[in-house]
Amino acid sequence: MQFSEHWLRQFVNPSLDSQGLSHALTMAGLEVEELEPVAPDFTKVVVAEIISAEKHPDADRLQICKVNVGAAEPLQIVCGASNARAGLKAPCALVGAELPGFKIKQAKVRGVESFGMMCSAKELGMAEESDGILELAADAPVGQDIRELFDLNDKLLTLKLTPNRTDCLSIVGIARDVSALTGASLQLPVIQQVPVSHTHQLAVKVHEPSASPRYAGRLIQGVDANAATPDWMMRRLERSGIRSISAIVDITNYVLLEQGQPLHAFDADKLQGGIQVRYARQGEELLLLNDQQLTLSDDFLVIADDQGPLALAGIMGGEASAVGDTTRNIFLESAFFDPAVIVGKARRLNFSTDSSYRFERGVDFGNTVQALERASQLVLEICGGQAGTVTEVLHQLPQRPAVHLRLGRLNSVLGITLDATLVAALLKRLDFQFTQVADGVEVTPPSYRFDIKIEEDLIEEAARLHGYDNIPALAPQDEQRMLPSPESRLNRNSLRDSLAASGYQEIVSYSFVDESWERDFLGNANAIALKNPIASNLGVMRTGLWAGLMETLIYNLNRKQERVRLFEIGSAYFAEDAGYREVGRISGLAYGGAEPEQWAVAAREVDFFDVKTEVDRLTHGRAQYVAGQHPALHPGQTAQILVNGQAIGWIGKLHPKWQQHYQLPRSAILFELDIEPLLQSQVASYVQVGKFPPVRRDMAVVVDESTSIQALIDTMRTSKNTLISDIALFDVYQGKGIAEGKKSLAFLVLMQDTQKTLTDAEADAVMAELLDLLAQQHGAALRN
Repeated sequence: MQFSEHWLRQFVNPSLDSQGLSHALTMAGLEVEELEPVAPDFTKVVVAEIISAEKHPDADRLQICKVNVGAAEPLQIVCGASNARAGLKAPCALVGAELPGFKIKQAKVRGVESFGMMCSAKELGMAEESDGILELAADAPVGQDIRELFDLNDKLLTLKLTPNRTDCLSIVGIARDVSALTGASLQLPVIQQVPVSHTHQLAVKVHEPSASPRYAGRLIQGVDANAATPDWMMRRLERSGIRSISAIVDITNYVLLEQGQPLHAFDADKLQGGIQVRYARQGEELLLLNDQQLTLSDDFLVIADDQGPLALAGIMGGEASAVGDTTRNIFLESAFFDPAVIVGKARRLNFSTDSSYRFERGVDFGNTVQALERASQLVLEICGGQAGTVTEVLHQLPQRPAVHLRLGRLNSVLGITLDATLVAALLKRLDFQFTQVADGVEVTPPSYRFDIKIEEDLIEEAARLHGYDNIPALAPQDEQRMLPSPESRLNRNSLRDSLAASGYQEIVSYSFVDESWERDFLGNANAIALKNPIASNLGVMRTGLWAGLMETLIYNLNRKQERVRLFEIGSAYFAEDAGYREVGRISGLAYGGAEPEQWAVAAREVDFFDVKTEVDRLTHGRAQYVAGQHPALHPGQTAQILVNGQAIGWIGKLHPKWQQHYQLPRSAILFELDIEPLLQSQVASYVQVGKFPPVRRDMAVVVDESTSIQALIDTMRTSKNTLISDIALFDVYQGKGIAEGKKSLAFLVLMQDTQKTLTDAEADAVMAELLDLLAQQHGAALRN
């Protein structure tokens, strides 16, 4: 929000200089991002009138001018500007004047004495480029200082407002805050009802009362659309970063800046029938004032007539009903639109407007008609015309429930003591309505303060008005004690440490993804759609974390990083009848060489089993792998991961179609796990150390090649024989001596008794038991 300091001081003029005012605003939460003069410093430049202009005898492009500067005698000045002529009023720098970058001295120009210089806007620092000397209005007082004429001692303040302070997107709103902060009196513009000169009205029908709870308009006839915008208004607009267009448009922009209420003027003679506020019909078209042709969808709120849409409500008007040079009758609109209806619409169209910026954050619904009266007042003063009665359609406005502020809570948060009298005085300075209650106050926020909703909002108001400088910085005092940390519950950092130790790097990505990604890559046709996506390709909530990993992989490959190890810890979101369910996930990706390039190890690509090792480490060896199918993963190299019989995630090689889609030279290995089961750890318990040697027996069995190794190991472990300390696979064989469709699996079995040395008979009995289990459940036979 950029504005003129002098404009603000017309409403409230505290006894602070520019720097002091800037500091006060910043310390009150309205950060002044920039404070700069409207023009560079210069001195002794006055309004002058050229009495005569004659050609220089020794130069074709120079003229000798007699110039009236308000002194007893006119000055002789040699001027090279092509537009210098008798009767013209222009700035004149007198001898001794200091302009940006140089000083004016008496001089001879081609042998002719010159006692000053006629100035262009560029030479005064008022413009980057200029063509000739600056031409002034015919009624400019001769001899007046140019700085006074153009109010060049003014300064520009640029506020960096937080989104909650929409009330300060207007000069009136900022003035209210300055008055509350400094105690200076507030002198707001007096807004009175303009005299009604005719009874003509346009019929207004609001089809969507929840989207537009308040809509007001007025027909003003006989306006002069070619009237000149007053210099004071044009200057204030330009210093707020708004270009002057025409008097009527400038008035609506001026009221926008002054009151914070966006308005729009329609050429009433171009309207067909009455005004309708409704949602667009699918496929309706509208040409905006910025020449953008739109095909509307049915979630755009429009202002329409009997023929079709005239404007995008709260965003921009249409070209068909725009005010032009021939306009004689206007319909002036002032409305309150629900922020939820406006938010994100302009961004979807790839532009932003001052109106949409305010409407999507919330404007003062209590000032709608007052702003209309203010604009009407200015139209009649500047453009003439006759005003009709105000047409207003009013429905249920937003409720402003009272907010309870407890003094005890206030003092606890601020760390100081503010009594009830002081708190009441602070609230009065803000012009808040409140009532005293036993433990504090009940505050009813005004309609222009959308940000006051909870107790903490009032605590913030009390703190900033009391002054952050008046709150001492005291070191907190608290008893430090160890919090309980059960060994059966791990910290998420242990998962990070595990992957980081293996060379993986953590990333953080958006929880928003493209709908096509969810549908095609993760097989989810019921993604949670966002009402207001930050980008068209980030329209739904993710149900998996692989999107961020793949984007980061491609980013790295484009920068010649050939070996990539990535992981992310984040949330996935699943739609449910009652809303959504959030699940913590850890996801990883490995790409490129299995080991960093080196001389001691032969180069090979990372494979399924390399990544499976990381998953085993994360699950503390509890993971089970069951062959499965996933739309993102290779049909023959995909496994669902189970812990204690519950599915917790997936591991596999990237599907060839996705490898081709992303134009990857080689494939990647991906995994994703629910976090919660990984944080559950078995508490270590004491086991007696065996004093007697273990016994190892090997067993080779032949089974169908479709039988998984894990299934055999799980079956042997179901025996729960206390003598068995470990079972592991050490060989897989298919070929000569093994029937087709079969495979030979060799297992080692370690046995130990902590009380005695095992005998051969006891070891043979254990092996026989295991073989019997495998034969019964998997048809295994001992290999000859």
